[in-house]
Amino acid sequence: MQVHNFEKVWLGAALLLIVGFIATIAYGTVGVGIQMVDDSGGEIDPQAVQQSNTGTGFDDPGVVRQNDSHYVVYVVAQQFQFAPGTGDNPIRVPADTRVTFRVTSADVVHGFSIVETNINTMVIPGQVSEVTAEFDEPGTYGLVCHEYCGSGHHTMGGSVEVVPKSEYEHNSTEVQN
Repeated sequence: MQVHNFEKVWLGAALLLIVGFIATIAYGTVGVGIQMVDDSGGEIDPQAVQQSNTGTGFDDPGVVRQNDSHYVVYVVAQQFQFAPGTGDNPIRVPADTRVTFRVTSADVVHGFSIVETNINTMVIPGQVSEVTAEFDEPGTYGLVCHEYCGSGHHTMGGSVEVVPKSEYEHNSTEVQN
């Protein structure tokens, strides 16, 4: 049986694509460290978040300094705002530090996505979503809800301001832990 040259070319291209796809997945899991979201964030009572008596960082959401190179940001998403993050209360963090966002919802399912980054998670009432990143470039990044959460969903947005570390330390109002 003879295989036509044209069929050999297509067979080779298909095998090359399969190997390329497998290599891409392997590189993404091992080389870059992309992981699936797990339940490490924990659980919280959504009713308590609405009443601000959780006994956690969600009582007074904002930036908490862990040490010189790590900050934790507690964010509460509720219709139709992020606290902090929306309006004249942006999330303000220093550049070149590790920032962990701990986000929960007080009412319905929301999304938490920071534009121009790989930070993108679903925020479920009763769950704490935890995402860690490092911002190398100072600037203002958009913050959006990407899960439909009601009639005002299109207005649910905000910003994350990343400032140089020296400027952040002089004008900082974060809570020290």
